[in-house]
Amino acid sequence: MRIVFLGTPDFAVPSLEALQKSSGELVRVFCQPDRKSGRGRKLHISPVKETSNCLGLEVKQPERITSKDISDLEPDLCVVVAYGQILSKKFLGIPKKGTINLHGSLLPRWRGAAPIQRAILHGDKETGVSIIRLIPEMDAGPILAEKKISIHERETADSLYERMSTIGAILLKDTIEKISSIELKEKEQDESKVTFAEKIHKDEAKIDWQKSAVDIERKIRAFKSWPVAESYLSEGKYRVRIWDAFVIESESKVLARPGTFLGLAKCKLGVGLRVRTGKGDLLLLKVQLSGKKVLDAEDFLKGFPIVNGSIFVNI
Repeated sequence: MRIVFLGTPDFAVPSLEALQKSSGELVRVFCQPDRKSGRGRKLHISPVKETSNCLGLEVKQPERITSKDISDLEPDLCVVVAYGQILSKKFLGIPKKGTINLHGSLLPRWRGAAPIQRAILHGDKETGVSIIRLIPEMDAGPILAEKKISIHERETADSLYERMSTIGAILLKDTIEKISSIELKEKEQDESKVTFAEKIHKDEAKIDWQKSAVDIERKIRAFKSWPVAESYLSEGKYRVRIWDAFVIESESKVLARPGTFLGLAKCKLGVGLRVRTGKGDLLLLKVQLSGKKVLDAEDFLKGFPIVNGSIFVNI
């Protein structure tokens, strides 16, 4: 089969590499244009473009992809993995065997831009990857294949992202091999079970200490390594980013309002800054002052001493 691949971030790289080793012929790769980022506003190429260059694949980067970009290729199949653009109905109709997409959830749960983070935020015990046939409606096409995976107790968005990209690539390659030889059975999504994974916004990183320790700890795991959960000390003078935490029970004898620093405490993972929440206490194990290195709790206190009773706030 003649295959066109559309993808941009590192999540799509294992899928691209798997397709390169499949029986199909990768005739062209599309990814988003190079963008400026970082403090120096340097131009960065995407992981998919970098990988494609290494594999000797032709890469195109239109600002807005259209049916004209692939009509001359006469593709049998288009494969989309985290490309970053909505495809037109006319585009979807060009490949002889359609356009398929690898999505990071068990659809119809978590349609949308941030399925991995939303699954962790909501305390899901399992998730997975789905391969669907694309239709004009977002993530609503029939399911061709899926693979369930458990979400570990201390799973972060980073670790789940990596696992799912690898598992998804294997499932995608297997599905394409089947498409090339047989007609796969398609399963329509149950519209009564649809949930949406809205795009993550930076403002969501701010911690509301009125929430439970469980909810805050999920946010810390879901937002590693972007946008990173954060709070403020000294009436907003210092921003503190929180990279790792552990939930413990509150000391019933210690009365304190949510956000209060109660000193150092130990848990099975080490020593942390004990902070009261709306329900339970949270040990902050790895923290970072804005612009500084990520430190363990004890090392953090050596360079930035805070007294018991100090308040973490949200501004």
